[in-house]
Amino acid sequence: MPERRVATEMGWDGATAPQLRVIASDELTEADVAAIRAILWAAFGDGEDAFAEDDWTHALGGRHFILEMGGDIVSHASVVERTLWIGEQAMRTGYVEAVATAPDRQNLGFGSVVMAAATAWIRERFELGGLGTGRITFYERLGWEPWRGPAFVRGPAGLERTPD
Repeated sequence: MPERRVATEMGWDGATAPQLRVIASDELTEADVAAIRAILWAAFGDGEDAFAEDDWTHALGGRHFILEMGGDIVSHASVVERTLWIGEQAMRTGYVEAVATAPDRQNLGFGSVVMAAATAWIRERFELGGLGTGRITFYERLGWEPWRGPAFVRGPAGLERTPD
């Protein structure tokens, strides 16, 4: 299991290792939702990069990778199925959303644990993995590669170029 491998690499043993839950959006409890949302809004802060309701909505409908330590949720990532197109080829894509670790638990490897599990899940089930981020180096060290080509979104008026 990827979470066991990463936990070992991070130096956690069975007694201290965080526990990973992988559940569907409709299995989230009210307490899960409240804790995850609190982490997301705190981790992204205010300003240009602030987490918004639209961001939360995009994270629903797939699988949630929830890392708990001592009964508290400390890190989260979501994978939602999307269709990305490469030229004329539709690709069934596991799209990563809402990745965050509680601010007081950052830089301890928790984000790496949830992303290692999410990445393994994507590789087993999808043709492609995708995400949007300003923290490219974090994902690159976990095996992700930046898209080097142009990117567009399909809107009511057709294809629209995205800024990044």
